[in-house]
Amino acid sequence: MLNHKTPSEEIVASPEKLQKLYKRTLFIVVLSQIFGGAGLAAGITVGALLAQDMLGTDAYSGVPVALLTLGSAGAAYLIGRVSQLYGRRIGLAGGFLTGGVSALGVVLAAVTNSVWLLFFSLLFYGAGTASNLQARYAGTDLASAKQRGKAISIALVSTTLGAVAGPNLVGVMGDFAVSIGVPSLAGPFILGAAAFIMAGLILLVFMKPDPLLVSKALDVETPINTENTQNISPSKNNRGIIVGASVMVLTQMVMVAIMTMTPIHMGHHGHGLDAIGLVIGIHIGAMYLPSLVTGVLVDKFGRTAMASAAGITLLLAGIVAATAPGDSLFVLILALALLGLGWNFGLISGTATIVDATIPSTRAKVQGSMDVLVALSGATGGMMSGMIVSHTSYAMLSIGGGLLSLLLLPLIIWASRGNVVAKHGKNKKTA
Repeated sequence: MLNHKTPSEEIVASPEKLQKLYKRTLFIVVLSQIFGGAGLAAGITVGALLAQDMLGTDAYSGVPVALLTLGSAGAAYLIGRVSQLYGRRIGLAGGFLTGGVSALGVVLAAVTNSVWLLFFSLLFYGAGTASNLQARYAGTDLASAKQRGKAISIALVSTTLGAVAGPNLVGVMGDFAVSIGVPSLAGPFILGAAAFIMAGLILLVFMKPDPLLVSKALDVETPINTENTQNISPSKNNRGIIVGASVMVLTQMVMVAIMTMTPIHMGHHGHGLDAIGLVIGIHIGAMYLPSLVTGVLVDKFGRTAMASAAGITLLLAGIVAATAPGDSLFVLILALALLGLGWNFGLISGTATIVDATIPSTRAKVQGSMDVLVALSGATGGMMSGMIVSHTSYAMLSIGGGLLSLLLLPLIIWASRGNVVAKHGKNKKTA
C-alpha cells in the first residue's frame, strides 16, 4: 500500500513549503485583521455613549466596555480550546462570526430601546474582540524565536487600517443609521457587523493548511519551533507564563480604564462625535501602528526592556491625561496616543514571553487562558472607571492608572532574576 502523507506532513518535510506557508499565513492574518480592526473600534468608540444615552446616567457608562471585555474573556477561553483541537481557522473564524451577529443585536437593541438586549449583545460582541486579539498568535505558530516579535507585530499593525478608519466613520455611519431609521449611535455597530463577518469568512475560507496543526506536526518531526522552551526547566517556563500574563493584564487594565471614560469626559467639555472619533482613532492607531517597530525592538533588545518601556509610557499617559484641560483636543490626543503606545509595548512583549514559554502541543490552550485574564482585567478597568470618575474625577482615574502601571517594574526585576525574558538579539542560546 502507498503511504500517503497528510498536507501537514508534506509541508513539514519541505523547508520551502514551510516558509511559503508561514508567509501565506501572515498574509491571511493581515487581511482578516484589517476587517477585524473596524469591528473592534465600533464598540470602543460609541459603546459607552450608547449606554449613557439609553440609561441617562454616567455612573454605568463603563458597563458596555466591561461587558464587551467580559464576553471576550469567555470567548478567549473557548477559542483557545477549539483552536487547540481543530486549529486556528475554526477557532478564530467562529469568534469573528459570533461577534458579527452580536453587533446586529446591538443595533436591534438601540432600535427597540432595550437595555437588556444591548448588554446581552455586547457580551457576545466580545467574541469578535477576542478573535481579533488572538489572531496575533496565528502568525507565531511557524515562527522561530527570533521572528516571534515581528510576527506578532505584523498581525497587530494590520489591525490599524480598520481600527483607525472605524472611529473616524462614526459620523458617516451615524448619518447612514438615521437614514434607515436607526439611532445614530448604533451606526458604527452596523459597520462592526459587516467587518467581523468578513474577517471570519476570510479565515474560514483561506487559512488552509492550518498553521497550528502544521506546527504540531513540525514539533513531532523536528523541534525547531520550540528551541526556546526545550533548554529551560518547566519552572522557568511557568515563570515566563506568569510574567507575560502579568505584563498584558496590567497594561490592559490601565488602558481600558482611561480609554473608556475619555469619550464621556470629552462630551462633558463640549466635544462632538467627530472630535471624539478623532481622539479614539488616533489612540487605536497608537495601539497598533507602532507594532512593526515594537516587534523588531522586542526581538533585538528583549522582552524585559520593552515591558519596562510599557510601564513608563503608561505613567506618562496618565499624567498627561490627568493634567489636560478638558477643552484641549491636542493634549487629549497626546494623552491617548501615549496610552495606546504603552499598551502596544506591553502586549507585544508580554505575548512574546508567553510564546517563548509554551510548546505547540499546549500553546493555543495556554494562550486562550492568558487572554481570559487579559480580558477580565479590561472588564475590571472598564467597570470601575465609570464609578471612579462618578465619585472623583477623570483626572484621578488617569493618574491612578498611571501609578498602577508602575507595578510592572518590580515584576520585571523578578523576571530578570529568573532569567526568563532573554535578549534574543544577543543570546546565542535562543538562536
